[in-house]
Amino acid sequence: MRRDTLRCWAVLVAVMALSVAEDFPWTKNNPGSFYYGTFPAGFLWGVGSSAYQTEGAWDKDGKGPSIWDAFTHSKGKVLRNETGDSACDGYYRVKDDIQLLKELKVNHYLLSISWPRIMPTGIKAEQLNEKGIQFYNDTINSLLENNITPIVSLYHWDLPQVLQEKYGGWQNISMINYFNDYANLCFEKFGDRVKHWITFSNPWAVAEKGYETGEHAPGLKLGGCGAYKAAHHIIKTHAKVWHSYNTTWRREQRGMVGISLTSGWGEPVDPHSQTDRDAAERYIQFHLGWFANPIYRGDYPEVMKNYVGRKSAQQGLGTSRLPTFSVQEKTYIKGTSDFLGIGHFTTRYVLQKSFPFLQVSSYHTDPDLAELVDPNWPAPGPKWLYSVPWGFRRLLNFIKTQYGNPLIYVTENGVSETMQCSQLCDEWRIQYLKGYINEILKALNDGVNVKGYTAWSLLDKFEWNKGFSERFGLYHIDFKNKNKPRYPKASVDYYKNIISANGFPNPREVDSWHQKAMDTCSATHQHLVADSLITHMEMVTEIVLPTVFTLCILISIVLLIFYLRNHS
Repeated sequence: MRRDTLRCWAVLVAVMALSVAEDFPWTKNNPGSFYYGTFPAGFLWGVGSSAYQTEGAWDKDGKGPSIWDAFTHSKGKVLRNETGDSACDGYYRVKDDIQLLKELKVNHYLLSISWPRIMPTGIKAEQLNEKGIQFYNDTINSLLENNITPIVSLYHWDLPQVLQEKYGGWQNISMINYFNDYANLCFEKFGDRVKHWITFSNPWAVAEKGYETGEHAPGLKLGGCGAYKAAHHIIKTHAKVWHSYNTTWRREQRGMVGISLTSGWGEPVDPHSQTDRDAAERYIQFHLGWFANPIYRGDYPEVMKNYVGRKSAQQGLGTSRLPTFSVQEKTYIKGTSDFLGIGHFTTRYVLQKSFPFLQVSSYHTDPDLAELVDPNWPAPGPKWLYSVPWGFRRLLNFIKTQYGNPLIYVTENGVSETMQCSQLCDEWRIQYLKGYINEILKALNDGVNVKGYTAWSLLDKFEWNKGFSERFGLYHIDFKNKNKPRYPKASVDYYKNIISANGFPNPREVDSWHQKAMDTCSATHQHLVADSLITHMEMVTEIVLPTVFTLCILISIVLLIFYLRNHS
């Protein structure tokens, strides 16, 4: 243990010492040149969002509460105690937001359905909400009328609160049937028009942040066991929904069902060290492989089973904290994905680090590794999100090798800013998108089967336990303005050019996009400043002046009473 700690410090000191150097040694073996070329004909370009983060209207038109409604209404759970109660008012602004999609010239829009909006308690037999069903029908129809393909996620984290209270949410095996009922309702109501279904968006975060660290709803800290149990039920639920679609709906509706998994890339600190290469492999397997391996290969990764099993035995447990699939379940789960959705944001350097077995059991200590970053990597937004485009190509090639080159749609990729002032000239986002999309183009040339890309996200929105402090949107929202106006950032113009050109045709054309985008955002920023001033004046008019007027009246009454008493 002491040797591992010393090694971590030694590597970290080396990182800091070399950060002033012009060329960081760890990046020498990475392909860094920009590749000019275009994507295959028919490649899909889009943007994404999720229901809780954008819709608002949390208790309107028959919607039931979700775990995120309960979580955000508890003080101290979210930065500045902010909530998604109104979020972007997306529930009322569907037509406006579809106009933004038309401006971008995207092929598709990835959205999620709020389970409690169409099924308030989460239980089909108890209640359906026709207004919620109509809302999604109208949204899907509007998208199709504007030649935009809907890609629909059934679950982007907003579990009905009733199911959490009654059964413990994803800790309970009964979720499998309740979710399957919900999924089949969606196939029944929307499947004639929706041909791309995602069962779960980033289930890693659902399990780890919801049931291990408690950072996300439902906020449970079931260290060492909770995340594994939640993931186990989610994987089995996904398989059941895929089989339901395959058996009941596929022949008639001719759609596809997949899952969207989010993972960083893990690069060995020393690529010549087998120990570091093994640690980097564990990093990927404990993130991506945790869910992808059962679906594509029939069981959890061997390295997960070995490490969690050994740690569990050291802790005196009779069985591993990582649940097991029966032979029948392995067969049932394997092959249950028509495509793989991939969310990817950043990369880490990884090395071996052993944790004492007497320590409290934790998903984070099970893989025996430590994560490091290169201080030269751009970090335009939150501390966790460094811009490392080359990691994306490596992740995509890993998927190709590990899982038989499945059909891939990139479902989430983007970068946020954390500045409090309005930032419409988001040059860092332009550079991020340019770099990451170019790595997809390189991966296509490697033979990776990528068919579409979804920039994350359309709008600035509610960012879970970070509230509104992080902004991933291509469109800025002034949340202080009651009308929640949308303003295009420079990245809108740039991404639009990538879509129109279907890639990066030549240096001269690509270079011109940047200047045009910056010129456009400067003009838009002046408009935003003017609108913000008007909003401020309206606030003064609507709140301050009435308050002052009321105080004047009260003071006058008090003075009048005082005067009358003295002269009575």
